[in-house]
Amino acid sequence: MNRIALFLVTIVTLVALSLAQGTPQAAAPATTPAPRRQMGMDRQKMAEMHKQHMDAMKADLDKMQASLEQMKANVAKITNADEKARWQANVDLWTSMIGHMDQMMKNMDRMGMGPGMMGPGMHHGGMGAPPPPPDEKKPQ
Repeated sequence: MNRIALFLVTIVTLVALSLAQGTPQAAAPATTPAPRRQMGMDRQKMAEMHKQHMDAMKADLDKMQASLEQMKANVAKITNADEKARWQANVDLWTSMIGHMDQMMKNMDRMGMGPGMMGPGMHHGGMGAPPPPPDEKKPQ
């Protein structure tokens, strides 16, 4: 059981580190606006950073998916019903988590979360505030 806990802690730590691996952005000086040429270079740099982050996330997801497939194969070999149920719950949790992360990546790509689309609070390709709710007519 200690190995299982160690494995889970390791995976969670790796996911947290992979999400936090970017460098914090320095605050821009408020004295004068950047010339157009400089802004174009900043956008290009941000686009490159975005691509690097997306590539890193994809690599992390691929590694997580491979580990999940190993876990699924191991669960199939467990004969003790209680132990199998515990491991199956673990597999179900990671399946959900990996699916959610994959969907977030697809949404980020689809929405074009590039440099022109990034606003305040949207650092390193992450989602800032939740999207506004759809326009719904509420009964009065």
